[in-house]
Amino acid sequence: MGISFDLGGKTAIVTGANTGLGQAIAVALAGAGADIALVGRSSMAETEAAIAAAGKGRSHTIKADLSTIEPVKDVIDQTVTWSGRADILVNNAGIIKRADAVDFTEADWDAVMDVNLKTVFFLSQAFARHLIAEDKPGKIINIASLLSFQGGIRIPSYTASKSGLAGLTRLLACEWAGKGINVNAIAPGYFETNNTEALRNDADRNATILGRIPAGHWGKPDELGGAAVFLASQASDYVHGIVLPVDGGWLAR
Repeated sequence: MGISFDLGGKTAIVTGANTGLGQAIAVALAGAGADIALVGRSSMAETEAAIAAAGKGRSHTIKADLSTIEPVKDVIDQTVTWSGRADILVNNAGIIKRADAVDFTEADWDAVMDVNLKTVFFLSQAFARHLIAEDKPGKIINIASLLSFQGGIRIPSYTASKSGLAGLTRLLACEWAGKGINVNAIAPGYFETNNTEALRNDADRNATILGRIPAGHWGKPDELGGAAVFLASQASDYVHGIVLPVDGGWLAR
């Protein structure tokens, strides 16, 4: 039996797909043949155009504010109404707040934890409930971080949320692998996205970061797509509970 990365006939839900890594993942999955439900608050016009240009999968936008769990059931219901199915969930939406730990506010703590961890769990739960009710397999891909492995500085709630997400990935894999649901995560390194703009604009921090990346450059969002296609496809059917770094060699340094 050959290894298949083909996602034809599958439908993927990608949160935070309007830009950056989420957009790149959505376009990569569409390029492999999947239909994509794009979930978030912002316009998905650019992502929709890129998917159309890829010439394979269709796309559909679902407006949802993922700072609360209120829309999670509706996200699954709208996807199934549109496509007739939901096979893949990519929990990409996330936010970051920067401040010294001694100055960090409760509001910034709660905002990050709600989007990056709480909503991820309850959206995964709603997705898994749908699959189990339909007796179908599926794939969940969480977007973790190098801060799932390291401490970082000035981002306490982000580090806590991404460390928690690595643990949640493993727990859900343990519970759901036997039900045919693969739960894994990708840990992106330093990529050129809105979240890292402040770091890239800080000459000293930028130089320090680049000096540690063996690949010698910040990651381009489209360099993440292959890992997502792998974890969404049949090629990863026996892969459960991993956190896969895509980091230009950062953690190996």
